[in-house]
Amino acid sequence: MDKTEKKMLWVLAAIQFTHIMDFMIMMPLGDRLMEAFGISPAQFSLIVSAYTLSAGITGFASAFFIDKYDRKKALLLLYIGFTFGTLCCAIAPSYELLLVARTVTGAFGGVAGAMILTIIGDTIPLARRSAAMGFVMAAFSASSVFGVPFGYYLAEISSWHAPFYLLAAMGGVITLGLVKFIPPIRGHLEGKVEKNRRLRVLTNVIGDRNQLRALLFMVLLMLGQFTIIPFIAPYMERNVGFEGTEITLIYLLGGAVTIFTSPRIGKLADKIGAHKTYLIFALINLIPILLITHLPRSPIGYALAITSLFFVTSGGRYIPAQTLMTGVVKAENRGSFMNIISSVQQLGASLSSLIAGLIVVESVGGKALVGYNYVGYIAVFASLLAVYTSRFIVSKN
Repeated sequence: MDKTEKKMLWVLAAIQFTHIMDFMIMMPLGDRLMEAFGISPAQFSLIVSAYTLSAGITGFASAFFIDKYDRKKALLLLYIGFTFGTLCCAIAPSYELLLVARTVTGAFGGVAGAMILTIIGDTIPLARRSAAMGFVMAAFSASSVFGVPFGYYLAEISSWHAPFYLLAAMGGVITLGLVKFIPPIRGHLEGKVEKNRRLRVLTNVIGDRNQLRALLFMVLLMLGQFTIIPFIAPYMERNVGFEGTEITLIYLLGGAVTIFTSPRIGKLADKIGAHKTYLIFALINLIPILLITHLPRSPIGYALAITSLFFVTSGGRYIPAQTLMTGVVKAENRGSFMNIISSVQQLGASLSSLIAGLIVVESVGGKALVGYNYVGYIAVFASLLAVYTSRFIVSKN
Protein backbone atom coordinates (compact mmCIF):
# COMPACT_ATOMS: atom_id res chain seq x y z
CA MET A 1 0.00 0.00 0.00
CA ASP A 2 1.61 3.28 -1.14
CA LYS A 3 1.56 6.65 0.66
CA THR A 4 -1.27 8.03 -1.49
CA GLU A 5 -3.49 5.08 -0.62
CA LYS A 6 -2.62 5.37 3.08
CA LYS A 7 -3.47 9.08 3.19
CA MET A 8 -6.74 8.44 1.40
CA LEU A 9 -7.66 5.63 3.80
CA TRP A 10 -6.82 7.81 6.82
CA VAL A 11 -9.21 10.51 5.57
CA LEU A 12 -11.91 7.95 4.81
CA ALA A 13 -11.42 6.50 8.28
CA ALA A 14 -11.75 9.98 9.82
CA ILE A 15 -14.99 10.55 7.93
CA GLN A 16 -16.20 7.14 9.08
CA PHE A 17 -15.19 8.03 12.65
CA THR A 18 -17.46 11.08 12.77
CA HIS A 19 -20.23 9.28 10.89
CA ILE A 20 -20.19 6.36 13.34
CA MET A 21 -19.77 8.54 16.44
CA ASP A 22 -22.68 10.73 15.37
CA PHE A 23 -24.90 7.65 15.19
CA MET A 24 -23.50 5.82 18.23
CA ILE A 25 -23.57 8.76 20.64
CA MET A 26 -27.37 8.60 20.62
CA MET A 27 -27.28 5.22 22.41
CA PRO A 28 -25.61 6.23 25.71
CA LEU A 29 -27.59 9.49 25.60
CA GLY A 30 -30.82 7.47 25.52
CA ASP A 31 -31.76 7.81 29.19
CA ARG A 32 -30.62 11.46 29.25
CA LEU A 33 -32.78 12.31 26.21
CA MET A 34 -35.80 10.43 27.56
CA GLU A 35 -35.50 12.43 30.77
CA ALA A 36 -34.79 15.79 29.10
CA PHE A 37 -37.74 15.61 26.72
CA GLY A 38 -40.04 13.41 28.80
CA ILE A 39 -40.31 10.79 26.05
CA SER A 40 -40.96 7.03 26.04
CA PRO A 41 -38.66 4.24 24.77
CA ALA A 42 -40.73 4.13 21.57
CA GLN A 43 -40.19 7.87 21.00
CA PHE A 44 -36.47 7.46 21.66
CA SER A 45 -36.31 4.65 19.09
CA LEU A 46 -37.93 7.08 16.63
CA ILE A 47 -34.98 9.48 17.07
CA VAL A 48 -32.63 6.61 16.23
CA SER A 49 -34.71 5.37 13.30
CA ALA A 50 -35.20 8.89 11.85
CA TYR A 51 -31.50 8.96 10.96
CA THR A 52 -31.48 5.55 9.32
CA LEU A 53 -34.85 5.99 7.61
CA SER A 54 -33.82 9.22 5.88
CA ALA A 55 -30.44 7.67 5.03
CA GLY A 56 -32.24 4.76 3.41
CA ILE A 57 -34.53 6.95 1.33
CA THR A 58 -31.79 9.28 0.08
CA GLY A 59 -29.49 6.32 -0.52
CA PHE A 60 -32.06 4.75 -2.81
CA ALA A 61 -32.73 8.03 -4.63
CA SER A 62 -29.01 8.76 -5.13
CA ALA A 63 -28.45 5.34 -6.69
CA PHE A 64 -30.07 6.63 -9.87
CA PHE A 65 -27.45 9.30 -10.53
CA ILE A 66 -24.47 8.89 -8.16
CA ASP A 67 -22.35 7.04 -10.75
CA LYS A 68 -22.47 10.05 -13.07
CA TYR A 69 -20.13 12.08 -10.84
CA ASP A 70 -16.56 12.09 -9.61
CA ARG A 71 -16.51 10.11 -6.36
CA LYS A 72 -14.47 12.81 -4.58
CA LYS A 73 -16.87 15.63 -5.44
CA ALA A 74 -19.86 13.54 -4.43
CA LEU A 75 -18.30 12.65 -1.06
CA LEU A 76 -17.33 16.28 -0.43
CA LEU A 77 -20.88 17.52 -0.96
CA LEU A 78 -22.33 14.73 1.17
CA TYR A 79 -19.92 15.30 4.03
CA ILE A 80 -20.57 19.04 4.12
CA GLY A 81 -24.30 18.27 4.35
CA PHE A 82 -23.65 15.76 7.12
CA THR A 83 -21.62 18.31 9.11
CA PHE A 84 -24.39 20.89 8.72
CA GLY A 85 -26.98 18.39 9.95
CA THR A 86 -24.83 17.60 12.99
CA LEU A 87 -24.63 21.29 13.83
CA CYS A 88 -28.44 21.43 13.62
CA CYS A 89 -28.58 18.58 16.17
CA ALA A 90 -26.34 20.58 18.49
CA ILE A 91 -28.67 23.59 18.52
CA ALA A 92 -31.99 21.67 18.56
CA PRO A 93 -34.08 22.98 21.52
CA SER A 94 -36.87 20.38 21.44
CA TYR A 95 -37.66 16.74 20.68
CA GLU A 96 -39.44 17.64 17.44
CA LEU A 97 -36.58 19.77 16.10
CA LEU A 98 -34.02 17.15 17.12
CA LEU A 99 -36.06 14.64 15.11
CA VAL A 100 -35.86 16.95 12.07
CA ALA A 101 -32.13 17.50 12.57
CA ARG A 102 -31.48 13.74 12.81
CA THR A 103 -33.40 13.31 9.57
CA VAL A 104 -31.20 15.89 7.80
CA THR A 105 -28.01 14.36 9.19
CA GLY A 106 -29.03 10.88 8.10
CA ALA A 107 -29.98 12.06 4.62
CA PHE A 108 -26.36 13.05 3.95
CA GLY A 109 -24.48 10.76 6.34
CA GLY A 110 -25.94 7.51 5.07
CA VAL A 111 -24.99 8.18 1.47
CA ALA A 112 -21.54 9.39 2.56
CA GLY A 113 -21.00 6.07 4.32
CA ALA A 114 -21.90 4.19 1.15
CA MET A 115 -19.57 6.40 -0.88
CA ILE A 116 -16.66 5.46 1.39
CA LEU A 117 -17.24 1.78 0.58
CA THR A 118 -17.59 2.58 -3.12
CA ILE A 119 -14.27 4.46 -3.16
CA ILE A 120 -12.53 1.52 -1.49
CA GLY A 121 -14.10 -0.85 -4.02
CA ASP A 122 -12.98 1.35 -6.93
CA THR A 123 -9.42 2.05 -5.80
CA ILE A 124 -8.26 -1.02 -3.84
CA PRO A 125 -7.75 -4.39 -5.62
CA LEU A 126 -9.89 -7.27 -4.34
CA ALA A 127 -6.81 -9.08 -2.96
CA ARG A 128 -6.21 -6.20 -0.51
CA ARG A 129 -9.75 -4.91 -0.19
CA SER A 130 -10.71 -6.64 3.06
CA ALA A 131 -7.58 -5.28 4.74
CA ALA A 132 -8.45 -1.76 3.56
CA MET A 133 -12.04 -2.28 4.68
CA GLY A 134 -10.80 -3.45 8.08
CA PHE A 135 -8.61 -0.35 8.41
CA VAL A 136 -11.46 2.04 7.66
CA MET A 137 -13.93 0.06 9.76
CA ALA A 138 -11.49 0.36 12.67
CA ALA A 139 -12.92 3.88 12.87
CA PHE A 140 -15.89 2.19 14.53
CA SER A 141 -13.55 1.00 17.25
CA ALA A 142 -11.83 4.36 17.55
CA SER A 143 -15.15 6.16 17.87
CA SER A 144 -16.10 3.69 20.61
CA VAL A 145 -12.83 4.11 22.52
CA PHE A 146 -12.32 7.85 22.14
CA GLY A 147 -15.34 9.49 20.55
CA VAL A 148 -18.32 8.10 22.45
CA PRO A 149 -16.76 8.18 25.97
CA PHE A 150 -15.44 11.71 25.46
CA GLY A 151 -18.72 12.85 23.92
CA TYR A 152 -20.64 11.36 26.84
CA TYR A 153 -18.23 13.01 29.29
CA LEU A 154 -18.95 16.37 27.64
CA ALA A 155 -22.67 15.66 28.02
CA GLU A 156 -22.14 14.85 31.72
CA ILE A 157 -20.30 18.10 32.49
CA SER A 158 -22.34 20.27 30.13
CA SER A 159 -25.46 19.05 28.30
CA TRP A 160 -26.47 16.51 25.67
CA HIS A 161 -25.89 19.21 23.02
CA ALA A 162 -22.10 19.25 23.59
CA PRO A 163 -21.12 16.05 21.68
CA PHE A 164 -22.78 17.38 18.53
CA TYR A 165 -20.89 20.68 18.72
CA LEU A 166 -17.69 18.63 18.92
CA LEU A 167 -18.67 16.55 15.89
CA ALA A 168 -19.54 19.63 13.84
CA ALA A 169 -16.12 21.15 14.60
CA MET A 170 -14.35 17.92 13.68
CA GLY A 171 -16.33 17.75 10.45
CA GLY A 172 -15.02 21.15 9.39
CA VAL A 173 -11.39 20.06 9.87
CA ILE A 174 -11.86 16.69 8.15
CA THR A 175 -13.46 18.41 5.15
CA LEU A 176 -10.13 20.16 4.54
CA GLY A 177 -8.35 16.78 4.63
CA LEU A 178 -10.86 15.38 2.15
CA VAL A 179 -10.13 18.20 -0.29
CA LYS A 180 -6.36 17.76 0.02
CA PHE A 181 -5.74 14.02 0.27
CA ILE A 182 -8.46 12.26 -1.71
CA PRO A 183 -7.70 12.34 -5.44
CA PRO A 184 -10.35 12.70 -8.14
CA ILE A 185 -11.90 9.27 -8.80
CA ARG A 186 -13.33 9.09 -12.32
CA GLY A 187 -12.42 5.59 -13.51
CA HIS A 188 -16.06 4.52 -13.44
CA LEU A 189 -16.89 7.35 -15.88
CA GLU A 190 -14.67 6.00 -18.65
CA GLY A 191 -17.21 3.46 -19.86
CA LYS A 192 -19.98 4.15 -22.31
CA VAL A 193 -22.80 6.21 -20.83
CA GLU A 194 -26.10 4.36 -21.01
CA LYS A 195 -29.39 5.91 -21.97
CA ASN A 196 -32.28 5.46 -19.54
CA ARG A 197 -29.74 5.10 -16.75
CA ARG A 198 -32.32 5.39 -13.97
CA LEU A 199 -34.42 2.55 -15.33
CA ARG A 200 -31.29 0.49 -15.94
CA VAL A 201 -30.27 0.75 -12.28
CA LEU A 202 -33.54 -0.84 -11.18
CA THR A 203 -33.68 -3.45 -13.93
CA ASN A 204 -30.10 -4.50 -13.16
CA VAL A 205 -31.09 -5.24 -9.57
CA ILE A 206 -34.49 -6.76 -10.25
CA GLY A 207 -33.14 -8.92 -13.07
CA ASP A 208 -30.17 -10.24 -11.10
CA ARG A 209 -30.94 -12.83 -8.42
CA ASN A 210 -27.46 -12.37 -7.00
CA GLN A 211 -28.14 -8.69 -6.28
CA LEU A 212 -31.57 -9.48 -4.82
CA ARG A 213 -30.00 -12.05 -2.50
CA ALA A 214 -27.44 -9.44 -1.43
CA LEU A 215 -30.22 -6.98 -0.57
CA LEU A 216 -32.10 -9.60 1.45
CA PHE A 217 -28.88 -10.55 3.19
CA MET A 218 -28.26 -6.94 4.23
CA VAL A 219 -31.77 -6.55 5.68
CA LEU A 220 -31.32 -9.71 7.74
CA LEU A 221 -27.84 -8.60 8.85
CA MET A 222 -29.32 -5.36 10.21
CA LEU A 223 -32.25 -7.11 11.91
CA GLY A 224 -29.75 -9.36 13.64
CA GLN A 225 -27.86 -6.41 15.08
CA PHE A 226 -29.82 -3.16 15.26
CA THR A 227 -32.80 -4.63 17.04
CA ILE A 228 -30.68 -4.82 20.19
CA ILE A 229 -28.13 -1.98 19.79
CA PRO A 230 -30.39 1.06 20.56
CA PHE A 231 -31.34 -0.27 24.00
CA ILE A 232 -28.03 -1.74 25.18
CA ALA A 233 -27.08 1.37 27.17
CA PRO A 234 -30.54 2.06 28.69
CA TYR A 235 -30.90 -1.65 29.58
CA MET A 236 -27.48 -1.73 31.24
CA GLU A 237 -28.36 1.34 33.30
CA ARG A 238 -31.84 0.32 34.38
CA ASN A 239 -31.65 -3.48 34.54
CA VAL A 240 -28.01 -4.48 35.02
CA GLY A 241 -26.83 -1.78 37.42
CA PHE A 242 -24.51 0.58 35.51
CA GLU A 243 -24.34 4.08 36.98
CA GLY A 244 -23.32 7.45 35.51
CA THR A 245 -20.21 7.40 33.35
CA GLU A 246 -19.81 3.63 33.83
CA ILE A 247 -21.92 3.24 30.70
CA THR A 248 -19.02 4.62 28.64
CA LEU A 249 -16.96 1.56 29.62
CA ILE A 250 -19.12 -0.50 27.25
CA TYR A 251 -17.88 1.54 24.30
CA LEU A 252 -14.39 2.15 25.69
CA LEU A 253 -13.54 -1.53 26.24
CA GLY A 254 -15.50 -2.85 23.28
CA GLY A 255 -13.86 -0.35 20.97
CA ALA A 256 -10.39 -0.96 22.42
CA VAL A 257 -10.65 -4.66 21.69
CA THR A 258 -11.95 -4.12 18.15
CA ILE A 259 -9.13 -1.67 17.34
CA PHE A 260 -6.92 -4.73 17.69
CA THR A 261 -9.26 -7.25 16.05
CA SER A 262 -10.76 -5.33 13.09
CA PRO A 263 -7.59 -5.06 10.94
CA ARG A 264 -6.76 -8.69 11.69
CA ILE A 265 -10.25 -9.81 10.75
CA GLY A 266 -9.83 -7.99 7.44
CA LYS A 267 -6.53 -9.79 6.80
CA LEU A 268 -8.10 -13.10 7.80
CA ALA A 269 -10.88 -12.52 5.28
CA ASP A 270 -8.29 -11.86 2.56
CA LYS A 271 -6.55 -15.10 3.51
CA ILE A 272 -9.39 -17.62 3.96
CA GLY A 273 -12.18 -15.80 2.12
CA ALA A 274 -14.78 -13.22 3.11
CA HIS A 275 -17.65 -15.70 3.23
CA LYS A 276 -15.95 -18.20 5.51
CA THR A 277 -14.86 -15.40 7.85
CA TYR A 278 -18.40 -14.05 7.95
CA LEU A 279 -19.82 -17.47 8.85
CA ILE A 280 -17.41 -17.95 11.75
CA PHE A 281 -18.14 -14.61 13.40
CA ALA A 282 -21.87 -14.57 12.62
CA LEU A 283 -22.37 -17.84 14.49
CA ILE A 284 -20.21 -16.80 17.47
CA ASN A 285 -22.13 -13.50 17.57
CA LEU A 286 -25.30 -15.35 18.58
CA ILE A 287 -23.82 -16.02 22.04
CA PRO A 288 -23.42 -12.39 23.20
CA ILE A 289 -26.76 -11.44 21.60
CA LEU A 290 -28.60 -13.91 23.84
CA LEU A 291 -26.51 -13.09 26.90
CA ILE A 292 -26.97 -9.31 26.60
CA THR A 293 -30.73 -9.46 26.10
CA HIS A 294 -31.22 -11.82 29.07
CA LEU A 295 -28.70 -10.25 31.46
CA PRO A 296 -29.99 -9.79 35.05
CA ARG A 297 -28.42 -7.42 37.59
CA SER A 298 -24.77 -8.51 37.37
CA PRO A 299 -21.19 -7.50 38.22
CA ILE A 300 -20.07 -4.79 35.81
CA GLY A 301 -16.95 -6.75 34.82
CA TYR A 302 -19.05 -9.71 33.67
CA ALA A 303 -21.41 -7.47 31.70
CA LEU A 304 -18.48 -5.67 30.04
CA ALA A 305 -16.94 -8.98 28.96
CA ILE A 306 -20.19 -9.88 27.21
CA THR A 307 -20.64 -6.50 25.52
CA SER A 308 -17.00 -6.54 24.36
CA LEU A 309 -17.53 -9.97 22.81
CA PHE A 310 -20.57 -8.52 21.05
CA PHE A 311 -18.48 -5.66 19.64
CA VAL A 312 -15.78 -8.02 18.35
CA THR A 313 -18.11 -10.55 16.75
CA SER A 314 -20.40 -7.89 15.27
CA GLY A 315 -17.41 -6.26 13.58
CA GLY A 316 -16.15 -9.70 12.64
CA ARG A 317 -19.24 -10.40 10.60
CA TYR A 318 -19.72 -6.88 9.25
CA ILE A 319 -16.26 -6.42 7.68
CA PRO A 320 -16.36 -9.55 5.46
CA ALA A 321 -20.05 -8.93 4.74
CA GLN A 322 -19.19 -5.53 3.26
CA THR A 323 -16.41 -7.11 1.22
CA LEU A 324 -18.95 -9.57 -0.18
CA MET A 325 -21.20 -6.66 -1.16
CA THR A 326 -18.45 -4.80 -3.07
CA GLY A 327 -17.92 -7.87 -5.24
CA VAL A 328 -21.55 -8.45 -6.23
CA VAL A 329 -21.38 -6.07 -9.24
CA LYS A 330 -18.66 -4.71 -11.53
CA ALA A 331 -17.00 -1.30 -11.09
CA GLU A 332 -19.18 0.64 -13.55
CA ASN A 333 -22.30 -0.17 -11.52
CA ARG A 334 -20.74 -0.37 -8.07
CA GLY A 335 -21.59 3.17 -6.95
CA SER A 336 -25.28 2.74 -7.70
CA PHE A 337 -25.41 -0.73 -6.19
CA MET A 338 -23.55 0.25 -3.01
CA ASN A 339 -25.97 3.14 -2.55
CA ILE A 340 -28.88 0.74 -2.89
CA ILE A 341 -27.15 -1.61 -0.45
CA SER A 342 -26.59 1.29 1.95
CA SER A 343 -30.22 2.32 1.51
CA VAL A 344 -31.47 -1.16 2.31
CA GLN A 345 -29.01 -1.35 5.22
CA GLN A 346 -30.26 1.92 6.68
CA LEU A 347 -33.91 1.00 6.15
CA GLY A 348 -33.20 -2.34 7.81
CA ALA A 349 -31.60 -0.56 10.77
CA SER A 350 -34.56 1.82 10.96
CA LEU A 351 -37.03 -1.06 10.88
CA SER A 352 -34.99 -2.87 13.54
CA SER A 353 -35.02 0.13 15.87
CA LEU A 354 -38.76 0.61 15.42
CA ILE A 355 -39.44 -3.08 16.12
CA ALA A 356 -37.37 -2.90 19.30
CA GLY A 357 -39.15 0.30 20.34
CA LEU A 358 -42.52 -1.42 19.99
CA ILE A 359 -41.44 -4.41 22.08
CA VAL A 360 -39.34 -2.82 24.83
CA VAL A 361 -41.41 -0.93 27.42
CA GLU A 362 -40.84 0.56 30.85
CA SER A 363 -41.90 -1.40 33.90
CA VAL A 364 -44.39 0.03 36.36
CA GLY A 365 -42.56 2.93 37.95
CA GLY A 366 -40.16 3.23 35.01
CA LYS A 367 -37.20 1.71 36.85
CA ALA A 368 -36.56 -1.16 34.41
CA LEU A 369 -37.02 -2.09 30.75
CA VAL A 370 -39.20 -5.09 29.89
CA GLY A 371 -39.31 -7.20 26.71
CA TYR A 372 -35.64 -6.98 25.72
CA ASN A 373 -35.35 -10.79 25.79
CA TYR A 374 -37.88 -11.07 22.95
CA VAL A 375 -35.80 -8.63 20.92
CA GLY A 376 -32.86 -11.02 21.40
CA TYR A 377 -34.83 -13.93 19.96
CA ILE A 378 -35.71 -11.87 16.88
CA ALA A 379 -32.03 -10.92 16.42
CA VAL A 380 -30.89 -14.55 16.61
CA PHE A 381 -33.54 -15.73 14.13
CA ALA A 382 -32.63 -12.97 11.65
CA SER A 383 -28.92 -13.74 12.03
CA LEU A 384 -29.46 -17.42 11.21
CA LEU A 385 -31.47 -16.49 8.12
CA ALA A 386 -28.63 -14.14 7.08
CA VAL A 387 -26.11 -16.99 7.41
CA TYR A 388 -28.28 -19.18 5.19
CA THR A 389 -28.77 -16.43 2.58
CA SER A 390 -25.04 -15.65 2.41
CA ARG A 391 -24.35 -19.11 0.95
CA PHE A 392 -25.94 -18.05 -2.34
CA ILE A 393 -24.16 -14.71 -2.89
CA VAL A 394 -21.60 -14.82 -5.72
CA SER A 395 -18.65 -12.40 -6.08
CA LYS A 396 -17.97 -11.16 -9.63
CA ASN A 397 -14.63 -9.43 -8.97
